[in-house]
Amino acid sequence: MDWDVILSYLPRYREALLLTLRIGWQGVAFSLLTGVLCAVVIYLRLPVLKTIVGGYIELFRNTPLLVQLFFLYFALPKIGIRISPQVCGTLGLGLLGGAYMAETFRSGLESIAPIQTESAESLGMNRMQVFGYVLLPQAVSRSVPGVVANVIFLLKETSVFSTISLMDLMFTAKDLIGMYAKTIECLTMLVVFYLLMLLPVSLLGSLLERRVRFAEFGD
Repeated sequence: MDWDVILSYLPRYREALLLTLRIGWQGVAFSLLTGVLCAVVIYLRLPVLKTIVGGYIELFRNTPLLVQLFFLYFALPKIGIRISPQVCGTLGLGLLGGAYMAETFRSGLESIAPIQTESAESLGMNRMQVFGYVLLPQAVSRSVPGVVANVIFLLKETSVFSTISLMDLMFTAKDLIGMYAKTIECLTMLVVFYLLMLLPVSLLGSLLERRVRFAEFGD
């Protein structure tokens, strides 16, 4: 292990980490918003929209992110739609994550006992008030474990961004290996930087899950 080489590569990996984090978390935020909206449409059984959302979820859950990125980055320009690699990465990650988040939030909504809806309605709440004040907060709370797992999954999926010329962690590692053939050093740094990106999310997610579980069940 050549530590001088590792130290000389640190600035490149630091820049790549910042880019990966920025696009990754933008995609996660987009996926959360998309997931909540889709889950609401499915739960409320809104006509037409429910069918469209169902098709979207099946499409993005059953195709790899790599294929989706290729379509966005290479196919759309053929019909005159050009987007930057950064936007492509955010959009691809957000659409993929939105499909998974939608199913997570939907299961959270369906886990709430019908008696809670009936009780809220008996107090004079309308349908939207019941959903906004009673169902949605509980669904979000119960969905925390699934959301955390999805966030970690999405951040790991950023490793395919290199295929659309984004200088993320994977691109940087492959580029340095190709130029200097320092395979062990480059791959070691790649592992370390992915751990730096994902381990805090995993630890904070576990803490959040425990707090939510204690708040709901008191154990």
